[in-house]
Amino acid sequence: MTFYDRDRLDALVADVDAKLVAVDRAASEANRVEVRSSGLSEQDLAAIERHAESARAPRELKDLVSRIKEGELTWSDISSGRALDDEGVQAAMAAALPDLARAHQELREGQDPDDIIGAAQGDDEEGGSILRRGW
Repeated sequence: MTFYDRDRLDALVADVDAKLVAVDRAASEANRVEVRSSGLSEQDLAAIERHAESARAPRELKDLVSRIKEGELTWSDISSGRALDDEGVQAAMAAALPDLARAHQELREGQDPDDIIGAAQGDDEEGGSILRRGW
């Protein structure tokens, strides 16, 4: 196949090369980002359980925490993904999606994370929401 517009071909190749450089740069920057946590801490789990016991918690989350306390599941089962096929786990996750979707949209709109978290404050004994610890 012959490409007759050499200038156009050169421009396309230059564009692809520039984009590859940008991808390499983004990958390099991403590799420098430190992971904040390797999983849920004991404090995170305690906060989730406190939230689950509050009046604002969805029934599905309350049911899930009850199953964990009864020994039917563990937090490790959930955080590792081993329990993702469990209907109760799926229901608890689905119950949280509207709040997470709202927070995500607000972030995309440029709202301050502290304002979003502050708006979600409520039942936590320490005065912060469940979102504050995850941030």
